[in-house]
Amino acid sequence: MLCNLRELLCADAEDLKKPRKKGATIFGYPISIFFIVVNEFCERFSYYGMRAVLVLYFKYFLKWDDDLATSIYHTFVALCYLTPILGAIVADSWLGKFKTIVYLSIVYTVGQVIMAVSAIHDITDTNRDGTPDNMTFHVALSMVGLALIALGTGGIKPCVAAFGGDQFDDSQEKQRSTFFSIFYLSINAGSLLSTVITPILRAQECGIHAKEKCYPLAFGVPAALMVVALLVFILGSGMYYKAAPKGNILLEVCKCIGFAISNRFKNRRSNIKKAHWLDWAEDRYDKLLIAQVKMVVKVLFLYIPLPMFWALFDQQGSRWTLQATTMDGDFVSTVNPILILVMVPVVDSVIYPLIAKCKINFTPLKKMTVGMFMAALAFVSAALVQIQIDKTLPTFPSSTESQVKLINMMDTTTTVTIGSETLNMAPLSFLDIASKPEQGANAIRFVNGFHSDLNVTVGSLDTGIIEPYNVSEYLMVSKGNPQFRIKNNAGECVYTQTLGFGSSYTLIIPSDFTFANCEQSIKAVMDISPNTVHMAWLIPQYFLITAGEVVFSVTGLEFSYSQAPSNMKSVLQAGWLLTVAVGNIIVLIVAEAVELPEQWAEYILFAGLLVAVCIVFALMAYLYTYVDPAQIEAQFAQPEPEDKERKKSLEMEKRGSRSSSVSSTHEKQGKATKM
Repeated sequence: MLCNLRELLCADAEDLKKPRKKGATIFGYPISIFFIVVNEFCERFSYYGMRAVLVLYFKYFLKWDDDLATSIYHTFVALCYLTPILGAIVADSWLGKFKTIVYLSIVYTVGQVIMAVSAIHDITDTNRDGTPDNMTFHVALSMVGLALIALGTGGIKPCVAAFGGDQFDDSQEKQRSTFFSIFYLSINAGSLLSTVITPILRAQECGIHAKEKCYPLAFGVPAALMVVALLVFILGSGMYYKAAPKGNILLEVCKCIGFAISNRFKNRRSNIKKAHWLDWAEDRYDKLLIAQVKMVVKVLFLYIPLPMFWALFDQQGSRWTLQATTMDGDFVSTVNPILILVMVPVVDSVIYPLIAKCKINFTPLKKMTVGMFMAALAFVSAALVQIQIDKTLPTFPSSTESQVKLINMMDTTTTVTIGSETLNMAPLSFLDIASKPEQGANAIRFVNGFHSDLNVTVGSLDTGIIEPYNVSEYLMVSKGNPQFRIKNNAGECVYTQTLGFGSSYTLIIPSDFTFANCEQSIKAVMDISPNTVHMAWLIPQYFLITAGEVVFSVTGLEFSYSQAPSNMKSVLQAGWLLTVAVGNIIVLIVAEAVELPEQWAEYILFAGLLVAVCIVFALMAYLYTYVDPAQIEAQFAQPEPEDKERKKSLEMEKRGSRSSSVSSTHEKQGKATKM
């Protein structure tokens, strides 16, 4: 999340230095920027709110397994970081930033609304059991919604902050700097609130015929916030400074690189030597552009190892979220945004100054290396926590086995023979739950050993009629001290059972049960113990991954910004976003291609891969030579004599071509006249 502002700040510096009309201001700030800040807050709330429950929606609503849920989640995130390239090209070359933001925000909003609709189980729940009967319909709607969201959020990503910067003129440099800080605060405020609120909304129960987890509300509120974001942005239309599209430098860079490669290939058999492979573009492009492209390529080369960091970082929303569902607690979604808000000022104001006082040359590339190593340590921590979780998980029968519970609740006994085993039990048997309750719920069922029909309710849940010597379906009950109301035509009573996270109980109502002695006569049998590893053990891994993010992400973009030519910041922004996309693709490949029996082993695999990549990056950083782009550009500010001669020669050729064309035309006209 921290990287989002920094991604957007890498706008083309020349864009911010255009003459424009002085608009109305408040305290020196253009009024228009307040619309932009509110828009960004609502949009980030919408995006992170939807994403906070997305993997849970895949697993518990669409009924996908962990690997498929993880794969689709990371495919979606990858698309969100690939589409900014398209958004930048459209904004710079065709529509301009304002229209691009408006049009793609409409696409974004439609996508959020479709996601909310896809989560309404009643649409296809014809038998009213709370489970959709046409899952294909819901999956199709979800995929369409996510595709539109990826196009919308990615497309506007490179435009919004740069558009905000456009609103300031050259005399407002201080205000522009403060604006970016406020903009950053709005991103994190929206993210923090959404990651707290949307899980709470999801935990509510809603539905017309059957009450289920309220994904429509969890997706619907972000959709509503996106509508607000769009309306607020449009309301400020009359106050904005709207720069006209000026052509996309990214395309020019790609053309220059492509021509250099093509020209080098054509002359592969010649004896011509060039100091740099990009110098082969000199036949078509001037030396200033080539020098600028060289600087960009130099930084892009350093980007090659970076996707591995994002492969680990973005698993907070997939693997780590699923890990938290098997633990005791429910606060994990707020850890990352809170840590970010605390750690950014601490690192900038305390840690870096202390390192400087120790006279340690903590260069940007060294900081990035440390950030990568900290992310690897975070996954080692996650693996250690997973090992402890695995110890608490029950062992269930294999696919070729079954488990049966036999309970004696009667005065007489019955002989039950299972293989070579002979048991004297009542003739009552039933299957146990086949998996640990998910999302921290508790699976509760009642066995009726009483002589009459009974009904049990807890909140809005109802077992229906439980006949004598029969067992109810499982009720999924939340943590706490729920009160179970047991009743029949003769009376009723309330039984209270203390529940944690993820347990399963069989509550036996004996033959001598009385309503007057409800609490004492019911026997609770624990089938599956509750989660005992507390979510507080996740804090170390979240601390390490957030510290790595702060050191890696901020430093990486600031380094890139300082090493790039003034008119090519957007090129490096596109390259940076591409590393995030590739990182998510790596997770997608590992989740589908590598089959490890234990989740902790997968965490260790990712940690090991990042350490290996970290070593490679450290060597690349050691060999890197820092440059001053302004100084290099100044060398090419005045064309060299040979460049002047080449240009003069080209101009003379053009003039000669035009003259001969005119002469030829006159000659033809003369002939036509004679004829």
